[in-house]
Amino acid sequence: MELFELLSLVVGVFEDLRIPYIVTGSVASMAYGEPRLTNGIGLVAGLGPSHVAAFVNAFSPREFYLSEAVVRDAIARRAQFNIIHLGSGLKVDVMIQKDTPFDRSRFSRARTIRPVDTYEARFASPEDVILKKMEYYREGGSEKHLRDIASMLRISAPEIDRDYIEQWTRTLGLLPIWEAIEQRLRDAS
Repeated sequence: MELFELLSLVVGVFEDLRIPYIVTGSVASMAYGEPRLTNGIGLVAGLGPSHVAAFVNAFSPREFYLSEAVVRDAIARRAQFNIIHLGSGLKVDVMIQKDTPFDRSRFSRARTIRPVDTYEARFASPEDVILKKMEYYREGGSEKHLRDIASMLRISAPEIDRDYIEQWTRTLGLLPIWEAIEQRLRDAS
């Protein structure tokens, strides 16, 4: 199974069960920036306890690793769980939507995108992908997040609302990272 086939399957489950979701992470940054190698899909979902049985049953245990107990625990803790496609080793990180102003904002700003010709999916806006990548950079220091951000800012610049980003960088304590990214871009041009 290829990455975008897995995304289609997972998105189909969320849509069939009417569970709100947004695609985030590397797959979303590729939608607005440059392609890069990744073996995982990131999603944020409004998955609740009433969805668990049908959600878990949608993934055959012959093809997928998905623990019902882990899903229930993730929902209770507003954390994340994984779906692993056994044949390919591809992984889906499902983060449970939090009841925060930022999560409410990014769900309301989601965009429908056609990642390949055969289906559409709900993606986080480029601004919200950039903000989350800055959070991940702050947590782990991985340069891949900064490269993804720079790629998105180069390729999708006209459609990116920098005022929105600046507002949230102040709220989320990311302003120094944002300023450093902007300086890097100025230095590179």
